[in-house]
Amino acid sequence: MRRTVPSAVLATFLFIGACAARKPGEPLKPGFNMFSKEQDIQLGREAADQVRKQYQVVQNQFLQDYLQRIGRRLAEQPEAKEWPFSYTLLNEKSINAFALPGGPTFVFTGLLDAADNEAQLAGVIAHEMSHVILRHGTNQVSKANLLQLPAMLAGAVVGNGSLLGQLAQAGIGLGFNSLLLKFSRTDEAEADALGARLMAKAGFNPIEMAHFFEKLEAGGGSRAPEFLSDHPNPGNRIKMIEAEIRAMPQQNYGFQTGLFSQAKSQLGALPKPPANQGLRSSASAPNGAPAGGWQQLQGRNFSLSYPGNWQAFGDQQSSMITLAPRDGLVRSTNGNTEIGYGAMLSYFFPDSGTRDLRAATEDLIHHLRSSNPSMRAQSGSPRKVRIDGSEGLVTMLESQSPYGGAETDALVTVSRPEGVFYMIFIAPSQNYAQLQSAFEQMLKSIRFRSR
Repeated sequence: MRRTVPSAVLATFLFIGACAARKPGEPLKPGFNMFSKEQDIQLGREAADQVRKQYQVVQNQFLQDYLQRIGRRLAEQPEAKEWPFSYTLLNEKSINAFALPGGPTFVFTGLLDAADNEAQLAGVIAHEMSHVILRHGTNQVSKANLLQLPAMLAGAVVGNGSLLGQLAQAGIGLGFNSLLLKFSRTDEAEADALGARLMAKAGFNPIEMAHFFEKLEAGGGSRAPEFLSDHPNPGNRIKMIEAEIRAMPQQNYGFQTGLFSQAKSQLGALPKPPANQGLRSSASAPNGAPAGGWQQLQGRNFSLSYPGNWQAFGDQQSSMITLAPRDGLVRSTNGNTEIGYGAMLSYFFPDSGTRDLRAATEDLIHHLRSSNPSMRAQSGSPRKVRIDGSEGLVTMLESQSPYGGAETDALVTVSRPEGVFYMIFIAPSQNYAQLQSAFEQMLKSIRFRSR
């Protein structure tokens, strides 16, 4: 059974991915998912506890009640009724909002300040709620961990304690700022469409969602608002929302609480947000270079050698593995485990289905930036390589290190029949030279199994 079930799951996933693109007005339904709805709710509840520890909750009852009033209006619509939505305003100047699986929804004060009217605020909340309703978070994780999750979730059902914690022990990070917020362009298009529908049924003018996104894109310049980093434009976003609205029954959009101006005015009385909220912890980076000889990793479709003083985290028969020394993993302030020194290996399936390696690599970088907006490609073109006879690229990236300061990442992508194999070498920039020879040796040791 352990061999046959994953094959069936993979076939289901490939069938779903082959379905025709949705047209405006057509029904929206959740996609492939290994998690139960109850597990979505449990994950969201546990991750919400992390968020409240990481961010300052606004201590203004009027503002919290105001947010609740808008959220409840949206949650009364038929599509949303089966989820226990909650709404919390966080004292943070960034223009952003997010919803966790199961329904906990968080809005930054910066978003309320940026909205021109109540319908724009409702539009962002409706968009976030739509990710929950369509179960995009656990759908993404399910697709990325096709072989690991069945056994992991079965164990979680009979076990006790935190579901987030049990999955994290298997190398699957599911807390806030992790895979649960890494949505694809298709997810964003679906959330736009369903969000517009929720708005319309609740009496908010859905065109204001398009107006707000248009405002953010026009004013972003070289540094886009955080919302756009976390919520990638699926392409022609404004036109797609307008097309969705045209497919709806005509109606009047007259609902408003009459409290928007008062809510905006009360923002000025709030205390200044804490300077370091939302940032990762600054543990010390490992001092020792790879040592202790070399050991062999036998993955599902590949093998390679890695340093003897490193460990393999995750199921080695899956397609997602982390290789790092124990102190290369950092516990962040929100309770997640992040890799700051080591390597990650997995497979990627481009949204577009492209077989062009350069285009697929750019799509992958776009996905990586969804959960790490600080990530940027370094100047210069990717370097071509051959990995066990297959075409590959090495793209140098930089971002913020969980240890503090800058991080250098070497992204290796390889065209394979089963998808785009990728490996990310990660190190604080000051340590990268120390690791480079080990990374090169690991790269040369990769061997792929024929299908």
